[in-house]
Amino acid sequence: MMNEKVHKLLNQQINKEFYSAYLYLDFSNYFKARGLDGFANWYLIQAQEERDHAMLFYQYLQNENQAVALDAIAKPDKVFTCDMDVLKAGLEHEEYVTSLINDIYAEAYEVKDFRTMQFLDWFVKEQGEEETNANDLITKMELFGSDPKSLYMLNQELGTRVYSAPSLVL
Repeated sequence: MMNEKVHKLLNQQINKEFYSAYLYLDFSNYFKARGLDGFANWYLIQAQEERDHAMLFYQYLQNENQAVALDAIAKPDKVFTCDMDVLKAGLEHEEYVTSLINDIYAEAYEVKDFRTMQFLDWFVKEQGEEETNANDLITKMELFGSDPKSLYMLNQELGTRVYSAPSLVL
């Protein structure tokens, strides 16, 4: 039987992951309105990944015969004044999600829920990659964003990103 607090945290994470998808859809909308279709594509794919992360938590709870409660998803409320604000908000959000995953892992460790810890191992690695990607976007924007030709090339690069479903097997 899964510990009640671990169950609650895992269930809350479903909502947090769906919120992340909403947030990245909002980012995609921002860039689409700015005419930066490559950036819009990059964040659209981020949204798809976050939706899949939510479904992995959902499926894990179901596989463990645990109830799943779906909560309302909050509307993203950030207002951006420039492209860099969006990128920095993305990094800040990924760091927040990392802290959430770490909190669940710590609680699972506390109660010796090794199955949940093993499930979370993939997310720990994934969050490292997410933070690296967010940092890389900021670095590229700092290097190239002020030059229209370079921004065009970066936008083209981000437009080539394609969706790849997570490889975690439950």
